[in-house]
Amino acid sequence: MNKRILPLALFLCSVLGHIMAQTPDSLSVITRSTMLGIGPTKVLDTYLSDEHFSGTGLTFLTTVERQRPHSRWSTLMEHEANVSLTKDRNKQQQELEGAYNFYWGRLYGWKLLNDKLHLQAGGLVNASLGFIYNTSNSNNPAQARVHINLMPTGVASYDFTIRRMACRVRYELSLPLAGITFSPNYGQSYYELFSRGNYDHNIVPTTFVSAPEWRHVLTIDTQLSRGLTLRFGYLGNMQQQKVNNLRQHVYTHRFLVGLTKRFSIVKR
Repeated sequence: MNKRILPLALFLCSVLGHIMAQTPDSLSVITRSTMLGIGPTKVLDTYLSDEHFSGTGLTFLTTVERQRPHSRWSTLMEHEANVSLTKDRNKQQQELEGAYNFYWGRLYGWKLLNDKLHLQAGGLVNASLGFIYNTSNSNNPAQARVHINLMPTGVASYDFTIRRMACRVRYELSLPLAGITFSPNYGQSYYELFSRGNYDHNIVPTTFVSAPEWRHVLTIDTQLSRGLTLRFGYLGNMQQQKVNNLRQHVYTHRFLVGLTKRFSIVKR
């Protein structure tokens, strides 16, 4: 029996030693933030109405950033869900707007000023699915919003202390480069498109000229405990497009509050 136990014990000790001796490169440091925001929304969609609509909306935003120690590359993933209720200038019509935006990308980083300033640059892929519904229209009451964009992105964050409290300010900016979008053509109904199959240039390539967009996020973190941080911020997402002789823009401004947690995962 002892002859069987001794090799097993040696094997378990070697495995344990390998786990304890892992290098920092086998770790993944994950920063996860969950925030809820409220603020004004402005909507224009000439397929539904030539009127400008404005109102208030809610946004749920989660951000996950994964990075290995001693690596300058990080992976950024964001989920942004938005819903707004808007009215025209005469308060006669209403439009309900909603959208889900998924962002995924890679960023390359530099640390400056004794690691207090962190700069990142890279690109995100944005996949968006949404709608605009006009409660007053009998024909063509709704408009679908579908697009995929490639967005160059830059991030700057700075660490500082206030009365021994660790804080961080972070700014993220994303701009469109190129993509594709869905849009009915001018005067084309969804019945023609989906029931009769009358395709009329409905999948449209876009650039920063035909579909400009400006998305930026400014946040301030204050540490509550080890690994848990209170986050305040602002999210501005200005999406526009002019395709098929139709104009559309959705401008959202949100004041955010939420929590941020940082933890590590060991890859064995």
